[in-house]
Amino acid sequence: MTATHDILGKTVTMPVDVRDGSSATVIFDVALDAARALAPSGFEVVESAPGRAQFALALIDYRDNDLGAYLEVGTLLFVRPEGGGEDGTFITHLPVTEQFTCVAGNQIWGFPKSVERIEVTNTDTTSRWVLTMDGELVVDVTVPRGGSEEMPAMPLAAYTLIDGRPHVTRFTQGGSGSGVYFDADVALTLGDHAIAKELASLDLSPDTVVLTTWTERMQARFEEPAAL
Repeated sequence: MTATHDILGKTVTMPVDVRDGSSATVIFDVALDAARALAPSGFEVVESAPGRAQFALALIDYRDNDLGAYLEVGTLLFVRPEGGGEDGTFITHLPVTEQFTCVAGNQIWGFPKSVERIEVTNTDTTSRWVLTMDGELVVDVTVPRGGSEEMPAMPLAAYTLIDGRPHVTRFTQGGSGSGVYFDADVALTLGDHAIAKELASLDLSPDTVVLTTWTERMQARFEEPAAL
């Protein structure tokens, strides 16, 4: 039976499809203990090297999406359920620019979305994202833009808490116009907002960037969440 959800008087039918968007990811090398301090109960942070973990900023411009067109900035830990299980992501914050996707994200999947101010400035080779919350700067980041590779749709897992209970959402993401950069020139400024200070606790800086990715024409599909 196909799952549906009533969101602000509209019916959302699962799965949710993203037909077109641009996405960037910035992955940082961080201290394992600092990442653990941000992880929810019931999950363990994936150790990427002894005493180290990875943390990501996800920057997405959704142009054609079942939930509408909007901008999104995500802060992601890489985790697995305690006691073992599949590696996946846990989103600690997920600011967006539109109310409908905010309500849908929270209600359907338990994603921690909030409606905030996100400004994007693109050039042929760069993409700058400025996130402001409560009138204060959270993050100002500029990443390389561009690529010519095809990225096959990859199966991925996102973990969330819904009413305090762990859930997993299966999704796929792929696209074209993709590039992966290992020595990218990334500019990063953190502001004074509380979430900026949370990010600062991870010692994020251009020097701790492991890699960045860009996909100019991204597609994705999000399934119904399943309780663990």
